[in-house]
Amino acid sequence: MSHAGMLRQADIFQDLTPEQIERVASICEEKRYNVSELVFEEKSSSDELYIIARGQVEILVDPALVSDRLDAPSRPTTIAILRRGQSFGEMALVDRGLRSASARSASSETRLIIIPRKDLIQICDEDPVLGYRLMYNLAADLALKIRGSGLMIREKLLYSSREEGSSTGSATDQED
Repeated sequence: MSHAGMLRQADIFQDLTPEQIERVASICEEKRYNVSELVFEEKSSSDELYIIARGQVEILVDPALVSDRLDAPSRPTTIAILRRGQSFGEMALVDRGLRSASARSASSETRLIIIPRKDLIQICDEDPVLGYRLMYNLAADLALKIRGSGLMIREKLLYSSREEGSSTGSATDQED
């Protein structure tokens, strides 16, 4: 499938005209990854957006980078598995900050479409309608991911508080 064909299937390019899709496709590159091959590391510089054309990608965080607890897991933890048509690395388009997680191929022959930030921003500057629609779609995608992360955090906190409550026992339990 062509880059344009794959971009048409990605949510972040929804409502773009065929001409706008072709324009974005003209700056895309494609790269293949084997299973467990690292796409990028957490805390590395960021300058690209990725669209999954084939396969799956794991998004991982290293708890040791943000925890001073000795019992924190020492290996990266998978927080999401993304599939064909999904995007990642979109925060690079917004702030060019360090990567907030690592990305690793989760299947053999994963194919990613890579969109360089500089070229995409130039296209958005030249075509404000395309830029508005793309940034709107990116914001919606990020909002969905943030809400999902919020639910995961709440679940983890709830699970942890229940686990602590059952291991220490309540005052009522201790009196009986």
